[in-house]
Amino acid sequence: MLLTITRQQGTALSTPGMLDIDGIFQCYTLEPRMDRSHGKPYAIPADTYALVLERSPHFSAIMGYDFLTPHVLDVPGFDYIEIHPGNKPADTLGCCLVGEIRRPDAPDWIGNSVLTFTALMARLQKCKEPLTISYVDHKDE
Repeated sequence: MLLTITRQQGTALSTPGMLDIDGIFQCYTLEPRMDRSHGKPYAIPADTYALVLERSPHFSAIMGYDFLTPHVLDVPGFDYIEIHPGNKPADTLGCCLVGEIRRPDAPDWIGNSVLTFTALMARLQKCKEPLTISYVDHKDE
């Protein structure tokens, strides 16, 4: 199964995008900003990575039980890159947020994140084949 995050033109705070699974739109995404001049968090390099479902140390500590998230493996210069719920840039923790609502007047926000994440996890947990994720940067025409 191939997940693709197509990044759109970002802001000084975040990088919005869309998540497709095998070419079919699933939800909106929100990542840290692309600008690296102020240090981390910033968006991971565009590339294709293996993706596995594993316990999230951060969310498991908060929730008090084993909380599974998709983990992006072998990202150069990064550790523990996950896909998880959240609504705004401060929630990314360097990772990718998912949501089903985006408002044109709020480019640094996505909504219905927990519901979207739950639906995504249900789909990924049913998958019997290896998971791969590809990040594609916005290109000016």
